[in-house]
Amino acid sequence: MNDVRNKRVAPTVDETAFNCPHCGALAKQFWHQCHTEPVKHEHKPYLLGPGAKDHMNLDRIEDPEKRASAEHWVERMVTGRPFLDPTAIHVDYGLNNVHVSCCYNCDDIAIWIYDRLVWPAQGTAPLPNADLPDDVRADYEEASTILDLSPRGAAALLRLGIQKLCSHLGEPGKSVNDDIASLVKKGLDQRVQQALDVVRVVGNNAVHPGQIDLRDDRAIAEKLFGLVNLVAEIMITQPRHVADMYASLPAGARKAIEQRDGDN
Repeated sequence: MNDVRNKRVAPTVDETAFNCPHCGALAKQFWHQCHTEPVKHEHKPYLLGPGAKDHMNLDRIEDPEKRASAEHWVERMVTGRPFLDPTAIHVDYGLNNVHVSCCYNCDDIAIWIYDRLVWPAQGTAPLPNADLPDDVRADYEEASTILDLSPRGAAALLRLGIQKLCSHLGEPGKSVNDDIASLVKKGLDQRVQQALDVVRVVGNNAVHPGQIDLRDDRAIAEKLFGLVNLVAEIMITQPRHVADMYASLPAGARKAIEQRDGDN
């Protein structure tokens, strides 16, 4: 079976499958047209804040299915995130040049105006490695959204990301410099060490006055994204590929290898 975890297809209106801007998976995307229903002139947008479910007295709905549906609707409303509502039946106006893509993998939606992805906000940096841990991916994606506005801010977020990545690699995660030194003593690939140190030093200079000024140098900040992906590729993706292939060997062959190496 082909492994497509690291295949990249950028989100676009020209495809029906691409890497989801939410979960990152290369997955089928279902496209939706948009329609609107005008509210009464004296009405304003209907919004629900946190805790709304507690005071809406949903228990008064006797039908269990309808109550569960109402509770689910409220739970989604209070997140402040857009979502599809298959129960909506009123359609008055077509909303042209606005479309919604819905991911088969995570069931979350993206909103497009003409051919531009407007939600969730996406930057112009390379897509993150699919094997990045969730908390590191969050920093990576946030850095991508601000790359054009603030290269310094993006570099600082990526530096925070590699500190968390070092923690995932078994280090304390308190000092990224100490973590890199520890990994070097354990035989860290020099390419990974240099990539980590570049992101560390540039990220530090983004926060503290130094010799590298990122205010007008977007190109340097943009290259840091590739270095973070390189670290993930060498330290996480490649070992996973090898482990998966080794695990696919016949049990007898693996046992013979273990016995061979145990004799050494």
